Amino acid sequence: MDSKLTLKLNASVIDRAKKYASNKKLSLSRLIENYLDSLTREQKDDLEISPFVKSIASGKSIHADIEYKKLKEEYIDFLEKKHQ
Repeated sequence: MDSKLTLKLNASVIDRAKKYASNKKLSLSRLIENYLDSLTREQKDDLEISPFVKSIASGKSIHADIEYKKLKEEYIDFLEKKHQ
C-alpha cells in the first residue's frame, strides 16, 4: 500500500532530482522510494557497497581519482545482486 510523504528540500536539489528521474524514465517518487529502500533493506555483511553508493548515503563527494566507468560497473553489479 502506498502512502504520501511530504519533504522539505532545497529547490535546486528538487530541480536536479526531477531532471535525473526524468532522464532515467522514473518518477521522482519511485526514485526516492528505491533509494530509501536500498538504504534501509537488511543486507548481508559480505555485500560490499561501492564508493559511489557510500558517497550518496553520506553526502560526501567521492575522490576524483576513481574512474567513472569503474563506478558504473560497480553500481550495475550492485543492482544485479539487489534484484536477484
